Amino acid sequence: MTLLTYQVFQTAANIGSFQKAADILGLTPSAISHTISSMEHELGFTVLTRSKSGIALTNYGEHLLPYVNAVLNSDESLQQAIAELNGLKQGKVKIAVFSSVCTNWLPDLLRSFQKQFDRITMEVFQGTYDDVYYWIKNGVADLGFLSVSSAKDIPIEPLYKDPLLCVLPKGARKDTSKAYMDIEEMRAHQFVTQRECTDADIQNFLKENSLRIQSNYHVVDDLSTIALVAKGFGICLMPELVMRDIPYEVDCYPVYPQACRIIGIAALHPEFMAPAVRTLYNHILERYRCL
Repeated sequence: MTLLTYQVFQTAANIGSFQKAADILGLTPSAISHTISSMEHELGFTVLTRSKSGIALTNYGEHLLPYVNAVLNSDESLQQAIAELNGLKQGKVKIAVFSSVCTNWLPDLLRSFQKQFDRITMEVFQGTYDDVYYWIKNGVADLGFLSVSSAKDIPIEPLYKDPLLCVLPKGARKDTSKAYMDIEEMRAHQFVTQRECTDADIQNFLKENSLRIQSNYHVVDDLSTIALVAKGFGICLMPELVMRDIPYEVDCYPVYPQACRIIGIAALHPEFMAPAVRTLYNHILERYRCL
């Protein structure tokens, strides 16, 4: 099998369509289909299932994909190393981000990095903590922003302490003599909560303080959570970074005991980065580390 075969398999698997994979790679759909069929014949098993709704990885294909990603990433690293030896900073870096980093840091990061290294391109993947972890672990992304608590076994370099805030409907708090919200006061409220893969640090805070919350509202994204709070359906906990430029009128108070999530930059093998990946990694450390 050739590198093109691996690239066709990776693209088709990630996109879920032979037609779209063909458009991206500049090939015909029949060439994509033929390449996958030849690959499967050589392997002796099926890697993709075909249906009217598109294509999907088989169990064999899902197991194989991380290894294919590793081969293609190694080739990219080789090309970058050759370019670096020739005095050029070039290549492609795939970076994964969660929502609040995407909205608050990413535009500045893209501008500042491309201004300095215009021959290095960046591909961005945005998702939940679990998505970012999966993408790094399986070689879909070279780097990713995660909270330290959600990085699990992936090495992470801490960058930023992001305090947790308690968010209430505007004017809903009767006693404003305290500049913070403690656990006992929180117990009296219904919560709007998110899935653990989205707000692992908040779930940890609730567990550590034995705060068993009542909630009928379980949503996925930050903005939906705050919209429900603004309309009086409960309170929520949010990192301070999320609350910047929120279009809803709400009141925010620091939590007591004080808590924060620690945002960091994670890479599966930080000691073996491709030159372009290392360049972006160092740029992020210099620009965002403020612990």
